Amino acid sequence: MFTGIVQGTATVVTAIIKDQFMQLTLTFPHSHCDNLQTGASIAINGTCLTITAFNDNQIQFDLIMETLRVTNLGKLKAGDRVNFERAARIGDEIGGHQLSGHVHGQATIVDIEQPADNRIVWFEAPAEIIKYILPKGFVALNGCSLTIGEVEANRFNVFLIPETLSVTLFGQAAVGDPINLEVDSQTQAVVDTVERYMQSSNQ
Repeated sequence: MFTGIVQGTATVVTAIIKDQFMQLTLTFPHSHCDNLQTGASIAINGTCLTITAFNDNQIQFDLIMETLRVTNLGKLKAGDRVNFERAARIGDEIGGHQLSGHVHGQATIVDIEQPADNRIVWFEAPAEIIKYILPKGFVALNGCSLTIGEVEANRFNVFLIPETLSVTLFGQAAVGDPINLEVDSQTQAVVDTVERYMQSSNQ
């Protein structure tokens, strides 16, 4: 389980791509490399990945075809940076909202507004995802737990504070960037339940 409170950024050392498979090695800040274990989970751009090997502050992961299909991790190359969050421990403060690290799809940044001390980022999402995006609800974007602002057709925005911009990759985000998106599980459950009820009522 994750909380959506990104702890920092890691840098890609190697991204070895084979047929529908990637071996990814990242360099992490030393301060976040305590008690590493093979088989443990770390969220990379919001995607739950399993540690397959590590040496000092370099950690390796294996990515299979479904991960490469659904997320933006297959586009990574040496020198790129990613958001990371280590798995939550029992008793940790849940500062964001509960996340599984199971990405539902990708949204694309379509506009960035920059008022003083703020950044408003607009995203476009596929129809099968946008139905779960509700004003003032939760969404995870590249692993960041964020509150949804406005929703218009297949677009929505979030308002980012300076702390989020400094800790995460959103400080360098640009129009056109693909962003991993995980919908809020409670919102998904409610929307799906209502849809099934409406379908059964119309039969």
